[in-house]
Amino acid sequence: MSGSNGKSLLRRGRTALASATALAAAGLWAGLSGPPAQAATGVPAPDHVVVVVFENHAYGEVIGSSSAPYLNSLKSGGANLTQSHAVTHPSQPNYFALFSGSTQGITDDSCYTPGFSSAPNLASELIAAGRSWGSYNESLPSQGSTTCSSGDYARKHNPWFGFGNVPTSTARTFAQFPSDYTTLPQLSFVTPNLCSDMHNCSVATGDTWLKNNLGAYATWARTHNSLLVVTFDEDDNSSSNRIPTVLYGGPVSPGSSSSVTYNHYDLLRTLEDSQGLTTHAGNAAAAKDITGVWAS
Repeated sequence: MSGSNGKSLLRRGRTALASATALAAAGLWAGLSGPPAQAATGVPAPDHVVVVVFENHAYGEVIGSSSAPYLNSLKSGGANLTQSHAVTHPSQPNYFALFSGSTQGITDDSCYTPGFSSAPNLASELIAAGRSWGSYNESLPSQGSTTCSSGDYARKHNPWFGFGNVPTSTARTFAQFPSDYTTLPQLSFVTPNLCSDMHNCSVATGDTWLKNNLGAYATWARTHNSLLVVTFDEDDNSSSNRIPTVLYGGPVSPGSSSSVTYNHYDLLRTLEDSQGLTTHAGNAAAAKDITGVWAS
């Protein structure tokens, strides 16, 4: 082989090697550039998430109960967290914990000053990330109203009013819940009133309310990469504070369950990661994602 031919082959070999290295690097980069939540945590990235919170019932009072046939049908067709727990008693601090990763110093159900906190929370994180947020509050007198109570409405179940970094206009009445679910915010909370949430009325009343008002969304969510989360603020005031939590929709493996111990902070962390958020509010920063129930 002549010297000139040898140098030419050497140059071509180096070029080929460089190209192969570049292609491999590009392939690796492409593999890392998928949806952040899915790639980083294994939590799915639903198009829409709706979280509905009921009141004051222990796990065994709802799961397996003949008084809650619809919620149990969601459990059978979705995922059941058998060791889901609230973090304290009474109601109001649990709502703040689920929404902001902290009880924010709230220890009872008394009325707080609207906008008293500027702490990070699920809504402020979503807004900062350019994602959409909203709440739908049954019996709220009007959109954005900060009244403490009105008939069966109670602000103690709506923690978003406690934060100055959450526009009050994002708190809508439940009558504003859309029938075209594609127009829902990417993540929203639904708060039934004091009867519909099983606080003042029966488990059967709340179960029927869930079927009549969110059943169509649940059915739609199965085929539209969307998620319904049904949970409770606290149990019936026991020390274990074990509550029902059911997940239903396209991202969920039907009939699955998890016996891992989770609490409100873990659910908040999972909601944050489902939205690809890079920040975590309060105790959610040290919490764990819900796993083992997602469809592959």
